[in-house]
Amino acid sequence: MDKYNLVSLLGIFLLMGTAWIFSSNRRLINWRLIFCGTLLQLIFALFVFWMPAGVTFFRVINDIVIKLFSFSKEGMYFLFGPLAVSPGTTGPGGENSLGFILVFQALPTIIFFSTLMSLLYFIKFMPVIIRAFAWIFTRLLRVSGAESLCVSSNIFVGIESAFTIKPYLKDMTSSELTTILTAGMATIASTVLALYVFFLKSQFPSVAGHLISASILSAPAALIMAKLIMPEVDKPKTLGKTISLGESEATNWVESIIKGSFEGVKLCVGICALLMAFLSLLAMVNWGVSSLGSVFNLDITLESILSYIFYPFACMIGIPCSDVPQIANLLGKRLIVTELIAYQNLATLISKNILQHPRTVVIAAYALCGFAHIASLAIFVGGYAVIIPSRGKDLAKLGFKALLAATLACLMTGAVAGVFFSGGETILLGK
Repeated sequence: MDKYNLVSLLGIFLLMGTAWIFSSNRRLINWRLIFCGTLLQLIFALFVFWMPAGVTFFRVINDIVIKLFSFSKEGMYFLFGPLAVSPGTTGPGGENSLGFILVFQALPTIIFFSTLMSLLYFIKFMPVIIRAFAWIFTRLLRVSGAESLCVSSNIFVGIESAFTIKPYLKDMTSSELTTILTAGMATIASTVLALYVFFLKSQFPSVAGHLISASILSAPAALIMAKLIMPEVDKPKTLGKTISLGESEATNWVESIIKGSFEGVKLCVGICALLMAFLSLLAMVNWGVSSLGSVFNLDITLESILSYIFYPFACMIGIPCSDVPQIANLLGKRLIVTELIAYQNLATLISKNILQHPRTVVIAAYALCGFAHIASLAIFVGGYAVIIPSRGKDLAKLGFKALLAATLACLMTGAVAGVFFSGGETILLGK
């Protein structure tokens, strides 16, 4: 264990301390949850990074995801031909790539993965895994059954996890609502995992296994940060109870495939709309910031301002000093233009050998793994407000607290990865 591992270990507690500073009630912290949740993360990371069985298991998971990714290409080649051929590869008919085109080469993989998840849900494979995580969180961390089930669902799905606890939402406490919003923004949906794999698989061969690991680690991190920032002051109705997971709405496997593919299309369109809107708005804001800066002879942008804010956090999670400015910039970008752009930029930094340490790549991949950004805040608060309109004001009031908690949870996940990264023969670099 070198100095950077120790910095990451210290960073875990500094991040929790930051959440405690912003706590709504510093005297009512559930210390059992904090201790057990942190221990759960460390044990899981130990299994992934250091134990031969864990390394082997996640290498297999990584290989499976990469193989599934190759299957998704078949439909894309059929529909889009040369447009679907990624740079550096050739199509099934020998077509050469026309260059990187996000909408034809990456986004359509979401449709395939959405369909696959819908099918796995129908055959009751995913419900078994979700119930297992929910049982662990309920029993070990002493949180309500409803928020445990929602947090567990968020490891694998996005806003759809709201429907797993729909009957309980209107009676949830403020702490529970903060938790489910935080969990939604601190984790990733399996349907978009393929996008991040697409960006990083060439430079980071085992990235798929790590992104799955990161999403699992972020679940207890979300619970910890949410309960530090918004401790429970009331008694949840489902405290200590195991909540059953609803059945798939599909009546047969064909219908599940149809529903999954349609949901994937909606998600693709939504991502396109968000990227176009937020990148355009960012350009407008940057124009205003730059114009203001020029008055004082300063060359500034919104990203540069945010990078200064995230600079100490990049240091906290154990990023080597020479790479801190680049990662702080990515963390700032994730907040305003989504993790998709941040991962794309991370891939560029790796391919151009700008990052000087393998450790930086690993920690950044974990720390960026979450929907902790402004667009996601709007999606989750708006989505839940539609389901429970009577709690709309509460959700709006808790939204930015949840975004802060989710951001700290993602950083905590990166710090946990930093504690155990040794640079040896682990799953990390595909060795």
